[in-house]
Amino acid sequence: MATIYEARTMQDPEPNPGDTPYFEATADGRLLIKRCNSCGEVHFYPRAVCPYCQSADTQWVESGGRGEIYSFSITRKAGPIPYAIAFVTLDEGVAMMTNIVDCDLDTIRIGQRVRVVFKPTEGGYVMPCFAPE
Repeated sequence: MATIYEARTMQDPEPNPGDTPYFEATADGRLLIKRCNSCGEVHFYPRAVCPYCQSADTQWVESGGRGEIYSFSITRKAGPIPYAIAFVTLDEGVAMMTNIVDCDLDTIRIGQRVRVVFKPTEGGYVMPCFAPE
């Protein structure tokens, strides 16, 4: 039996100081991650200090928006609409927790290639989600 994705209302995020460029980019259909200028490592979630070397010398860089599903869970009974959450490992090497959208949820598989798509929240933010390539 297929479980077809249905759009659901996503809650607004609670942005941290310094997150404005990230959410401006998502509103423009771009996904940003952080790169440390000291050690060269990329990281997600975006934060002011590098989690690898503790340097504050970080910069926003645009992700290609493609990756693969590392792990996922389909929630069928927590609300009126089933949905899938997943950890996606971006081609840049970082993992992010996200929603898998625009597909039959029963066809989602670990290792599946996905691409970023953007979905609005209840208050007007735009969140990166992923759909199968």
